Amino acid sequence: MADSKPGLRKPVFTKVDQLRPGTSGHTLTVKVVNAKMVMQKGRPDGPQSRQMRIAECLVGDETGMIIFTARNDQVDLMKEGATVTLRNAKIDMFKGSMRLAVDKWGRVEVTEPASFTVKEDNNLSLIEYELVNVVVE
Repeated sequence: MADSKPGLRKPVFTKVDQLRPGTSGHTLTVKVVNAKMVMQKGRPDGPQSRQMRIAECLVGDETGMIIFTARNDQVDLMKEGATVTLRNAKIDMFKGSMRLAVDKWGRVEVTEPASFTVKEDNNLSLIEYELVNVVVE
């Protein structure tokens, strides 16, 4: 029974500068530059599942940086200076700029410290995009 299961595919790692609006299924290894809590809802004395936390974390690799939106349990993993692997990440658009996010179908894992230094002069979240409808005649 176990032999009939197809083998797992090796993940194809993407670099930050290859990210584009509206894309998904990215696997990246990035360093956390900084993390800032932006929202914390729910009763602090209630159960953990009732509390909603969102943090905006600036993450990057040797090609650039982008803002990662961490939700709930992901917030605890995004410590400044940590190296994390984001699996099945997607690009969300927020006020015309790109944000990286991992939903329930993806995973955030802390890995061993990476040897690269983050390229801080290429922040993809500072680029503003505009949706343009093209009429084909």
